[in-house]
Amino acid sequence: MGDDDVARPGEIRQPAAPISSRQAARRVRILLAASELGAREGLARVQMHDVAKEAGVAIATLYRYFPSKPCLFLAVLEWHIEQFLGGRDGGRDVGPAADEMTEPATDVAETDVEATEVAETLIALSGKLLGSRLLASAVALSSFSEYASVVPTRIDIVEKALGQRLLRLVGGRADAETARSRVRLLVYSWWGLFVAMLTEEISTEQGEADMRLAARLIAAA
Repeated sequence: MGDDDVARPGEIRQPAAPISSRQAARRVRILLAASELGAREGLARVQMHDVAKEAGVAIATLYRYFPSKPCLFLAVLEWHIEQFLGGRDGGRDVGPAADEMTEPATDVAETDVEATEVAETLIALSGKLLGSRLLASAVALSSFSEYASVVPTRIDIVEKALGQRLLRLVGGRADAETARSRVRLLVYSWWGLFVAMLTEEISTEQGEADMRLAARLIAAA
Protein backbone atom coordinates (compact mmCIF):
# COMPACT_ATOMS: atom_id res chain seq x y z
CA MET A 1 0.00 0.00 0.00
CA GLY A 2 1.42 3.38 -1.03
CA ASP A 3 1.27 6.74 0.68
CA ASP A 4 -1.53 7.79 -1.66
CA ASP A 5 -3.84 5.02 -0.42
CA VAL A 6 -4.48 6.52 3.02
CA ALA A 7 -5.11 9.90 4.55
CA ARG A 8 -2.08 11.86 5.64
CA PRO A 9 -1.11 11.30 9.31
CA GLY A 10 -3.28 13.26 11.69
CA GLU A 11 -5.77 14.13 8.96
CA ILE A 12 -8.49 11.52 9.50
CA ARG A 13 -11.48 13.75 8.94
CA GLN A 14 -14.47 14.48 6.78
CA PRO A 15 -13.69 15.92 3.33
CA ALA A 16 -14.12 19.67 3.07
CA ALA A 17 -17.17 20.84 1.15
CA PRO A 18 -16.86 23.65 -1.43
CA ILE A 19 -18.51 26.87 -0.26
CA SER A 20 -18.21 28.95 -3.42
CA SER A 21 -18.81 28.43 -7.13
CA ARG A 22 -15.06 28.66 -7.72
CA GLN A 23 -14.38 25.94 -5.18
CA ALA A 24 -17.17 23.80 -6.63
CA ALA A 25 -15.62 24.14 -10.10
CA ARG A 26 -12.23 23.17 -8.67
CA ARG A 27 -13.76 20.08 -7.07
CA VAL A 28 -15.33 19.07 -10.38
CA ARG A 29 -11.95 19.45 -12.09
CA ILE A 30 -10.49 17.07 -9.54
CA LEU A 31 -13.27 14.52 -10.05
CA LEU A 32 -12.90 14.75 -13.81
CA ALA A 33 -9.13 14.33 -13.59
CA ALA A 34 -9.49 11.31 -11.29
CA SER A 35 -12.06 9.81 -13.65
CA GLU A 36 -9.79 10.18 -16.67
CA LEU A 37 -6.75 8.81 -14.85
CA GLY A 38 -8.73 5.96 -13.33
CA ALA A 39 -10.14 5.00 -16.72
CA ARG A 40 -6.63 4.95 -18.23
CA GLU A 41 -4.56 3.56 -15.38
CA GLY A 42 -6.76 1.75 -12.88
CA LEU A 43 -6.82 2.41 -9.15
CA ALA A 44 -3.42 0.99 -8.21
CA ARG A 45 -1.47 3.12 -10.67
CA VAL A 46 -3.26 6.42 -9.99
CA GLN A 47 -1.32 8.63 -7.61
CA MET A 48 -2.78 11.60 -5.79
CA HIS A 49 0.00 13.87 -7.05
CA ASP A 50 -0.92 12.90 -10.62
CA VAL A 51 -4.56 13.78 -9.97
CA ALA A 52 -3.58 17.16 -8.55
CA LYS A 53 -1.36 17.87 -11.55
CA GLU A 54 -4.02 16.80 -14.05
CA ALA A 55 -6.63 18.95 -12.30
CA GLY A 56 -4.30 21.94 -11.98
CA VAL A 57 -4.59 22.19 -8.19
CA ALA A 58 -2.13 22.07 -5.31
CA ILE A 59 -1.74 18.71 -3.59
CA ALA A 60 -2.87 20.32 -0.32
CA THR A 61 -6.10 21.39 -2.04
CA LEU A 62 -6.70 17.86 -3.26
CA TYR A 63 -6.22 16.42 0.22
CA ARG A 64 -8.51 19.06 1.71
CA TYR A 65 -11.39 17.87 -0.45
CA PHE A 66 -10.42 14.19 -0.51
CA PRO A 67 -8.30 12.95 2.44
CA SER A 68 -7.45 9.65 0.71
CA LYS A 69 -7.57 7.92 -2.65
CA PRO A 70 -10.52 5.70 -1.64
CA CYS A 71 -12.39 8.82 -0.51
CA LEU A 72 -11.64 10.43 -3.88
CA PHE A 73 -12.88 7.51 -5.94
CA LEU A 74 -16.01 7.05 -3.87
CA ALA A 75 -16.73 10.71 -4.66
CA VAL A 76 -16.03 9.93 -8.33
CA LEU A 77 -18.67 7.20 -8.16
CA GLU A 78 -21.27 9.50 -6.61
CA TRP A 79 -20.45 12.24 -9.14
CA HIS A 80 -20.90 9.87 -12.07
CA ILE A 81 -24.22 8.71 -10.63
CA GLU A 82 -25.37 12.33 -10.28
CA GLN A 83 -24.30 13.09 -13.86
CA PHE A 84 -26.10 10.00 -15.13
CA LEU A 85 -29.33 10.80 -13.30
CA GLY A 86 -29.23 14.43 -14.39
CA GLY A 87 -28.79 13.43 -18.01
CA ARG A 88 -31.51 10.80 -17.76
CA ASP A 89 -34.00 13.34 -16.39
CA GLY A 90 -33.81 15.60 -19.41
CA GLY A 91 -35.73 18.17 -17.39
CA ARG A 92 -38.69 15.89 -16.82
CA ASP A 93 -40.59 15.69 -13.54
CA VAL A 94 -39.73 12.47 -11.71
CA GLY A 95 -42.57 12.77 -9.25
CA PRO A 96 -42.91 13.71 -5.58
CA ALA A 97 -40.82 12.28 -2.79
CA ALA A 98 -42.31 9.77 -0.38
CA ASP A 99 -43.17 12.35 2.28
CA GLU A 100 -44.94 14.49 -0.35
CA MET A 101 -47.39 11.79 -1.39
CA THR A 102 -50.94 12.15 -0.09
CA GLU A 103 -52.44 8.89 -1.31
CA PRO A 104 -50.55 5.61 -1.63
CA ALA A 105 -50.35 3.94 -5.02
CA THR A 106 -52.08 0.57 -4.73
CA ASP A 107 -52.90 -0.35 -8.32
CA VAL A 108 -50.99 -3.45 -9.49
CA ALA A 109 -50.34 -1.96 -12.91
CA GLU A 110 -48.86 1.14 -11.29
CA THR A 111 -46.62 -1.03 -9.15
CA ASP A 112 -45.41 -2.82 -12.28
CA VAL A 113 -44.62 0.51 -13.91
CA GLU A 114 -42.64 1.62 -10.85
CA ALA A 115 -40.70 -1.66 -10.76
CA THR A 116 -39.92 -1.41 -14.46
CA GLU A 117 -38.67 2.16 -14.17
CA VAL A 118 -36.54 1.29 -11.14
CA ALA A 119 -35.01 -1.71 -12.89
CA GLU A 120 -34.32 0.10 -16.15
CA THR A 121 -32.74 3.03 -14.30
CA LEU A 122 -30.40 0.72 -12.38
CA ILE A 123 -29.60 -1.39 -15.44
CA ALA A 124 -28.77 1.72 -17.47
CA LEU A 125 -26.60 3.03 -14.63
CA SER A 126 -24.68 -0.26 -14.51
CA GLY A 127 -24.15 -0.11 -18.25
CA LYS A 128 -22.86 3.45 -18.01
CA LEU A 129 -20.37 2.60 -15.26
CA LEU A 130 -19.26 -0.65 -16.88
CA GLY A 131 -18.46 1.27 -20.05
CA SER A 132 -15.05 1.90 -18.46
CA ARG A 133 -13.99 -1.30 -16.74
CA LEU A 134 -10.86 0.17 -15.17
CA LEU A 135 -12.76 3.10 -13.66
CA ALA A 136 -15.57 0.78 -12.53
CA SER A 137 -12.97 -1.41 -10.82
CA ALA A 138 -11.41 1.67 -9.19
CA VAL A 139 -14.65 2.78 -7.57
CA ALA A 140 -15.57 -0.77 -6.57
CA LEU A 141 -12.17 -1.43 -4.98
CA SER A 142 -12.36 1.88 -3.14
CA SER A 143 -15.66 0.85 -1.60
CA PHE A 144 -13.99 -2.27 -0.15
CA SER A 145 -10.91 -0.48 1.19
CA GLU A 146 -10.20 0.91 4.64
CA TYR A 147 -12.38 3.93 3.81
CA ALA A 148 -14.38 3.35 6.99
CA SER A 149 -11.29 4.10 9.07
CA VAL A 150 -10.46 7.19 7.03
CA VAL A 151 -13.90 8.76 7.19
CA PRO A 152 -15.60 7.39 10.33
CA THR A 153 -19.04 8.91 9.78
CA ARG A 154 -21.08 6.52 7.69
CA ILE A 155 -23.21 7.80 4.85
CA ASP A 156 -26.94 7.32 4.49
CA ILE A 157 -27.42 5.90 1.00
CA VAL A 158 -31.04 7.02 0.92
CA GLU A 159 -29.90 10.63 1.10
CA LYS A 160 -27.56 10.27 -1.86
CA ALA A 161 -28.62 11.04 -5.43
CA LEU A 162 -29.51 7.47 -6.34
CA GLY A 163 -31.36 6.89 -3.09
CA GLN A 164 -33.43 10.03 -3.57
CA ARG A 165 -34.32 9.00 -7.12
CA LEU A 166 -35.47 5.57 -6.04
CA LEU A 167 -37.38 7.04 -3.11
CA ARG A 168 -39.36 9.16 -5.55
CA LEU A 169 -40.17 6.08 -7.61
CA VAL A 170 -41.20 3.63 -4.88
CA GLY A 171 -41.83 5.73 -1.80
CA GLY A 172 -45.52 6.47 -2.25
CA ARG A 173 -46.98 3.14 -1.20
CA ALA A 174 -45.69 2.86 2.35
CA ASP A 175 -44.78 4.79 5.46
CA ALA A 176 -41.53 6.73 5.35
CA GLU A 177 -39.39 4.16 7.17
CA THR A 178 -40.61 1.26 5.02
CA ALA A 179 -39.99 3.33 1.89
CA ARG A 180 -36.42 4.01 3.00
CA SER A 181 -35.89 0.31 3.72
CA ARG A 182 -37.07 -0.50 0.20
CA VAL A 183 -34.61 1.97 -1.23
CA ARG A 184 -31.75 0.48 0.77
CA LEU A 185 -32.68 -3.01 -0.45
CA LEU A 186 -32.73 -1.77 -4.04
CA VAL A 187 -29.37 -0.03 -3.78
CA TYR A 188 -27.72 -2.99 -2.07
CA SER A 189 -29.18 -5.37 -4.67
CA TRP A 190 -27.98 -3.15 -7.51
CA TRP A 191 -24.49 -2.78 -6.06
CA GLY A 192 -24.08 -6.52 -5.52
CA LEU A 193 -25.18 -7.26 -9.07
CA PHE A 194 -22.98 -4.47 -10.45
CA VAL A 195 -19.90 -5.96 -8.74
CA ALA A 196 -20.85 -9.46 -9.90
CA MET A 197 -21.10 -8.24 -13.51
CA LEU A 198 -17.85 -6.29 -13.17
CA THR A 199 -15.97 -9.37 -11.95
CA GLU A 200 -17.77 -11.54 -14.52
CA GLU A 201 -19.19 -13.76 -11.81
CA ILE A 202 -22.43 -13.44 -13.74
CA SER A 203 -23.12 -12.32 -17.29
CA THR A 204 -24.55 -8.90 -18.10
CA GLU A 205 -27.74 -10.57 -19.28
CA GLN A 206 -28.12 -12.49 -16.01
CA GLY A 207 -27.40 -9.36 -13.97
CA GLU A 208 -30.07 -7.42 -15.83
CA ALA A 209 -32.61 -10.21 -15.39
CA ASP A 210 -31.81 -10.44 -11.68
CA MET A 211 -32.16 -6.65 -11.30
CA ARG A 212 -35.61 -6.73 -12.90
CA LEU A 213 -36.64 -9.56 -10.55
CA ALA A 214 -35.30 -7.72 -7.48
CA ALA A 215 -37.09 -4.51 -8.44
CA ARG A 216 -40.35 -6.36 -9.00
CA LEU A 217 -40.16 -8.24 -5.68
CA ILE A 218 -39.20 -5.19 -3.65
CA ALA A 219 -41.73 -2.89 -5.33
CA ALA A 220 -44.51 -5.39 -4.70
CA ALA A 221 -43.63 -5.92 -1.04
